[in-house]
Amino acid sequence: MEPDSPTVPKRTLTQILFVLFLRIVAMTCFWFGLQYWGMLVGYTLDGRGRFDLLSLPWQVAAPSLAVLFPVASLGLWLAVSWGPVLYALAAIIQFLMYNLWADIFGANVFVLLFHAVVALLYLLFRIAFWLEDRRRAEQVTPR
Repeated sequence: MEPDSPTVPKRTLTQILFVLFLRIVAMTCFWFGLQYWGMLVGYTLDGRGRFDLLSLPWQVAAPSLAVLFPVASLGLWLAVSWGPVLYALAAIIQFLMYNLWADIFGANVFVLLFHAVVALLYLLFRIAFWLEDRRRAEQVTPR
């Protein structure tokens, strides 16, 4: 009897580590999302971060990030292509908030460092995948 589905090739160590990396970032994105939701509903910051008490810039940024981070977390956890895109969008928003508009939102060096480290690691994984593909192509086509 033949199997119903074709065999799936074994994942390389780089692919396994990449999925693990994405899931760790997914958990932190979910945590960021929970922090924004907790702030918006008045659960944290002694209720001072409720939506109705926020300034207009925060009323725009906080709900956007409260939605973006959990959705990005789902995409990263499932290792689908739109997960890193939504994470990058949320990271860019936070970078702009805490770096460019620090006079409005305040400075948060930890968040900026976290996003920089994630971006660097993501770039390193992409280079590793490119090198793997190149090595695999060289093995298929002899010179």
